[in-house]
Amino acid sequence: MNAPISSAMSVNVNASQLNTTQLLISVTTIEEAQIALENGADIIDLKEPSLGALGALPIETIQAIVTYVKNTKNADAKLTSATIGDLPMQPELLLAHVTQLATTGVDIIKIGFFQTDDYQLSLDALKSVAHAGTKLIAVLFAETMYPQGLIAAIKYAGFMGVMLDTAKKNGLTLLDYYSQEQRAIFAKTVLGHNLQLGLAGSLKPQHVALIKEISPSYIGFRGGVCNDNQRNLALDAAKIKAVRKIV
Repeated sequence: MNAPISSAMSVNVNASQLNTTQLLISVTTIEEAQIALENGADIIDLKEPSLGALGALPIETIQAIVTYVKNTKNADAKLTSATIGDLPMQPELLLAHVTQLATTGVDIIKIGFFQTDDYQLSLDALKSVAHAGTKLIAVLFAETMYPQGLIAAIKYAGFMGVMLDTAKKNGLTLLDYYSQEQRAIFAKTVLGHNLQLGLAGSLKPQHVALIKEISPSYIGFRGGVCNDNQRNLALDAAKIKAVRKIV
């Protein structure tokens, strides 16, 4: 089991950070986006499950779904996010994909922090676009050991938040890697840096109550709200609705 990443500085969670937890649903098509919206999703996340933990959809598909969501009823209350794919931590490569994805008008761009010897090089490369207003989320993985101070560095680079997910979709969930105490420490570190906190990782409806104890900004689902709990199958409207009620 991995120890949670933490910062050397003392952090405190402000009451203003303990907002209502939002529901993020990952979709692959306009049709799935419609199902997610009709059943209570707050954030429509654009991802291709067959291409890895953070598989990217074609840019044209992302553009089409973003346009659809922005034209739906109550669009102002909904957000879109999208992944750039399972890419290595190569600064120029990440910057190029983030820059291209930003042209679609997606609200939030998610970047996987895969194993590397130096995360700072990538953070330095992305700092300019983050400070210019592009909303970035750093996706950390429960299977990976990260260096001390990374959360503080992510904040300094201008990211809006951190999401904790699982890289391997092998039946294990986030709760198999992080104990309740470790989740609480991770949450305190992220929220203490005034970053949004997202939690995902093969979660199912029965996990929501435990996850909500640490007041995440949002909880992400894909496989847990699909037919047969298989992330590559179609979304199940009834499961999304059930999760919405719990959240």
